[in-house]
Amino acid sequence: MEPEIVDILNNMEKESVRIKILENDEVMEIEKGTRFTDIFEKFQAYHDAPIVAVRHNNSIRELTSVVEEDGIVRFIDLKELDGIRIYQRSLIFLLYVAGRRLFPKSRLVVFHSLGKGLYCEFKGMEMDEEKIRKLKEEMMKLVREDHPIEKREFDKKTASNYFRALDEYDKVELLKFRKKRRVKLYKLLGYYNYFYGYIVHRTGILGTFDLKKHHNGFVILHPDPNDPTKPGEYSEMPMLSSVFLEYERWGEILGVKNVGDINNMIIRNKVRDLIMVAEALHEKKIAEIASKFMESGARLILIAGPSSSGKTTFAKRLSLQLRANGLNPVAISLDDYFVDKEKTPRDEDGNYDFDSIYALDLKLFNEHLLKLLDGKEIELPKYDFRRGKKVWTGRKLRIEKDQPLIVEGIHGLNELLTKSIPREMKFKIYVSALTQLNIDSLNRISTTDTRIIRRMVRDSKFRGYSALETLRMWRNVRRGEEKYIFPFQEEADAMFNSALVYELAVLKIFAEPLLIQVNSSNPEYSEATRLLKFIDFFLPITSLEDIPRNSILREFIGGSIFKY
Repeated sequence: MEPEIVDILNNMEKESVRIKILENDEVMEIEKGTRFTDIFEKFQAYHDAPIVAVRHNNSIRELTSVVEEDGIVRFIDLKELDGIRIYQRSLIFLLYVAGRRLFPKSRLVVFHSLGKGLYCEFKGMEMDEEKIRKLKEEMMKLVREDHPIEKREFDKKTASNYFRALDEYDKVELLKFRKKRRVKLYKLLGYYNYFYGYIVHRTGILGTFDLKKHHNGFVILHPDPNDPTKPGEYSEMPMLSSVFLEYERWGEILGVKNVGDINNMIIRNKVRDLIMVAEALHEKKIAEIASKFMESGARLILIAGPSSSGKTTFAKRLSLQLRANGLNPVAISLDDYFVDKEKTPRDEDGNYDFDSIYALDLKLFNEHLLKLLDGKEIELPKYDFRRGKKVWTGRKLRIEKDQPLIVEGIHGLNELLTKSIPREMKFKIYVSALTQLNIDSLNRISTTDTRIIRRMVRDSKFRGYSALETLRMWRNVRRGEEKYIFPFQEEADAMFNSALVYELAVLKIFAEPLLIQVNSSNPEYSEATRLLKFIDFFLPITSLEDIPRNSILREFIGGSIFKY
């Protein structure tokens, strides 16, 4: 029976809502319009880390938001990735305000991630230990005073004029392309700024951080998710840092440092030149790595990197460069050296851990490497993934003494993989999409976001997976990377940044329709919504014919000249 109009109106006018708190399965009936700040402290006891936000019906909300409908509620703390993102973003606002108070003539710029923190600079000013000490003291003073952080809404023109008066033209350009006419800014002690994503409601929450001098600036360290009572450990990471700095110089060559710059190029029809120069820089870097390998005297090339970093296309392009230098490289696949399924290690949840280095037959692999490098013939195995066993098909391989051997796989940088081979015979390459583009001076683009969007597009196009399925798998993918890849990245002899400054404007046209299909009944809805908001900053690049057929990007959108 259809409800009467009176019943519908009465329901709309009800003054209370019912929410179920997942922390203790409590069902609460509260007044409609109550803020989560009025109730969250009651549930802090169920968390080992500070609560910074809330998930209501699978949507992330700030604690200052009001409860307007029935639903399921779970509070977010610093042991969750979403909680760390919110905390880190809030720390940047705290840092911005402290910097404006101490160094009013200089401008804060957040460049890139570095270990457990973000590398930052105040433009035009080198940060020494004394300046960093004063900056940290000012931030801690704001924490002790526990000021409220408010969200205010303005029309886009007012917000743009505010940032123009501060000479923050990156935000002016960013807002120029925003579709919405209203803009939400955060306010702390009379200072306003724009952030992509939520932040905390009070400065008193932000007492766990540290600042460490690095190059001309410093690294701001956020809490360690494994122990949120202390900041993450600081590590210099010179190889990774040098790659980021190199790609920032590339950004200057391309004339693109942020999303506003690339959007302006799109509307001025300068995309083709941007694509050609970005791809030329990639080719130049691959050629440099090939030359470095030839000078090393090594025989074995080991290529490693996280998911969706473009390792396969890089390996094929590197092979072409080596052939252009008179070499004839041979590649073998680590995928054929898995142990039989029943011998595969299990993770902490009891599932097969195919990412573990012990999921590989290390003894057989090392025996084969030694024979190949000694000029002997081997029979290559073939792994039958359906049966979960190695099979022998009679495929034979022998290489000449001047032939490089290329191995691509996530464990390439780990010495344990090739423990029988002397280090001087190995040339290790780390490949990752280390995004050099920022949304604006304070809002960086996470390298992880670029990779998840790449993977989502590829999974849909070539593997038949939905965006929901990719998002569900991503947690385990990231866990494997943190355990088996990132700890070894500084072992590399060379690093290749596979990020392309224009790629997100291309990936947008593929990813958007996939993400829209994730509905609010799924826990992954909040992440799909976040990524949709993220790619909405970009104007689309639709001229796909301008993308070279050997581009890294073709590995994900299709049309590559290489076979995978």
